[in-house]
Amino acid sequence: MWNPGACRTLKRSAMLPATPQSAAALAIVATLRQHGHQAYLAGGCVRDLLLGRSPKDYDVATSATPDIVLDLFPRTFAVGAHFGVVLISSEIEGQATLTEVATFRSDGAYSDGRHPDQVRYSQSAEEDVQRRDFTINGLLLDPERLALEELDATASLQSAVLDHVGGLADLQSGILRAIGSPTRRFEEDHLRMLRAIRFAARFSFTLDPATHAAIRAQAPKIQSVSRERVRDELTRMLTEGHARRAFELLHETRLLPEILPEVARLQGVQQPPEYHPEGDVWTHTLMLLAQLQPGCPMTLAWGALLHDIGKPATFRPADPAKPGDRIRFNGHVEVGVRIAAEIARRLRFSNEETAQILALVENHMRFADAPRMKTATLKRFFRLHCFEEHLALHRMDCLASGGYLDYYRFAAERFHAMPPDEVRPTPLLTGHHLIALGYPPGAEFKTILHAVEEAQLEGAIHTRDEALALVRSNFPLQSKQ
Repeated sequence: MWNPGACRTLKRSAMLPATPQSAAALAIVATLRQHGHQAYLAGGCVRDLLLGRSPKDYDVATSATPDIVLDLFPRTFAVGAHFGVVLISSEIEGQATLTEVATFRSDGAYSDGRHPDQVRYSQSAEEDVQRRDFTINGLLLDPERLALEELDATASLQSAVLDHVGGLADLQSGILRAIGSPTRRFEEDHLRMLRAIRFAARFSFTLDPATHAAIRAQAPKIQSVSRERVRDELTRMLTEGHARRAFELLHETRLLPEILPEVARLQGVQQPPEYHPEGDVWTHTLMLLAQLQPGCPMTLAWGALLHDIGKPATFRPADPAKPGDRIRFNGHVEVGVRIAAEIARRLRFSNEETAQILALVENHMRFADAPRMKTATLKRFFRLHCFEEHLALHRMDCLASGGYLDYYRFAAERFHAMPPDEVRPTPLLTGHHLIALGYPPGAEFKTILHAVEEAQLEGAIHTRDEALALVRSNFPLQSKQ
């Protein structure tokens, strides 16, 4: 019954990227139609194709009910069959793909602010798109209506689109608009408020005034969304290349103090103009976010957002009675680490992610000391996990303030010029060597081995014999007895 080859005719005429994902989706559409069911490409993939972007995933909407879909295709997962959603596993050109197939439906009430209490399956594609979130995500694409290859690709795609919600006009105008009543859409799923921000930022779209107003009015309801879902949406905002605009919109719609009150408190916290001519801590942080590139490490993105999170709590104004005094943030790094740790705990980051984010906050001020560091200290600095992220954060920090990059250049040049085996040389001695020398095991082993490593990193010793001589000279055995 399941025949991937059924999509060959569609593939020849369809102006879609030639990927296993698109091939699998077209095959599913063809099979469903061969069995008398309506089927279309739906949602984000249609939006992205019209915007000239390559979709990551292709979803299918159909009049076939989940039990029919499960019978038609041998490798399926009924992960959301209660809501009319089935995943179909395909193998195209040796690559496994998963395609989401959703049955046309209308939804009942959403008492939990996330899932409909009940769904009613429908035979109407027009009825189905009315329950979707935004007009630009409510478009359907009929592969059989795509024009032949010699016609203009964009015009061909538009002629094959079924638009029951005004999504084409909003795509062309650059507007992010909720389908139907914005208040109702956000009451159905409170996370949609964050998705609205993310899509508007990602595509540089303007929020429709009614949609904007509905988010502002319902912002406190975001508290009911699971912290993991909030974290994931924020991470996407930070790593899709439009982080500054996303956080400006979070502020404008009053979502920011609901989900990250610590970040909202950065606003209005003044800084010494001689070091930060750009303005307050919020402006400085936005300027860092503007530098985040699409696909950047999520830990770097969160480190950029939180690097100065301790400044509001440590703000100390200049004392007018002391000539030359300035605004200070004494201890803001230590306080910032504690605040960042609480945010990471609240949003349920993994231990590994938390450790790296906190390390970025903890070490972001150390670069000014790098030129004065001993060689051993500098090498240990370079040992920080993913030191490239520390370099990137410091560079962004500099460019978002006075633009002074000398410390960055010093650290970057030394880091890239230093061979890895000099930064992390093989230890010359271990505890077994000390025991062989007659030293009794104990806490002082750590002190002895640190002294040996320090000399090795400084280049004072290079061999085991030199290390043994250093131990005998500085830690005489008789002093251990």
